[in-house]
Amino acid sequence: MTDMATLRAEAAAARSAAGGSAAMAVPRDRPESAAVRFTSELRAKKVTRDDMEWYEVEGYASAFEQGYEMWDMFGPYTEIVSLGAADKTLNEDPEVVYRFNHGGTPMASTRNGRLQLWADDHGLGQRAWLNPKRSDVQLLVQAIEDQDVREQSFMFRITSGQWSPDYAEYRINSFDLARGDVGPVTYGANPHTTVSARSGEFLSLIPNLSPLVAREALARLSARADMAPIPTPLAPRPAPEGRSIQMLRTRLLIDAAEDAE
Repeated sequence: MTDMATLRAEAAAARSAAGGSAAMAVPRDRPESAAVRFTSELRAKKVTRDDMEWYEVEGYASAFEQGYEMWDMFGPYTEIVSLGAADKTLNEDPEVVYRFNHGGTPMASTRNGRLQLWADDHGLGQRAWLNPKRSDVQLLVQAIEDQDVREQSFMFRITSGQWSPDYAEYRINSFDLARGDVGPVTYGANPHTTVSARSGEFLSLIPNLSPLVAREALARLSARADMAPIPTPLAPRPAPEGRSIQMLRTRLLIDAAEDAE
């Protein structure tokens, strides 16, 4: 099995060879398949706002100048969101909604004034005021208080970025949040549910994997203890043709008896 350092080096070399091609265009919108997640200290508390009670949930949906691992068709690379990458989109006052796991009915939005976004030296911060009467909000707040939900993510479009000279790192210099979302994310309570949901997606990617990634996938699958070769069942023995020995013996006994008479 290839070690990660070698895999990253080979992937960077493959990107370098493909430099300037369509395959090396700006990476796609985030998230594509695996969400970009940032461990963040989420806080939820009851507050009074506009003479009503709300759950105030606060945390960071992104961290600036902190590398995280991403994969493309060539293999792994490091991605970094630059300090200042959110300035332009925040100045444009984008419409953004607050969701759990990038799905479901929005719980808050910048349009109704119940989602506040900002950028500081740490990252992209968010503060949302959620209706405590909603059952989905109650479940989310309970999960945050139980520390079952600790990560945040945001959906965005990359508007400016560049590869490092060795193609091992991609830096996002600017992104657009318009019509995107922010909010907590988590894995399913049953890990096999997540695996099952992604199996079809994984299989659909196989025909387009680069040789480098395909070989690494094959090596890792071959190393699994439960991936021993399936024994080929033995073919059934052909049925005997012609007379059997028992039939011949019976015939000889009959002939001998007839001769004795």
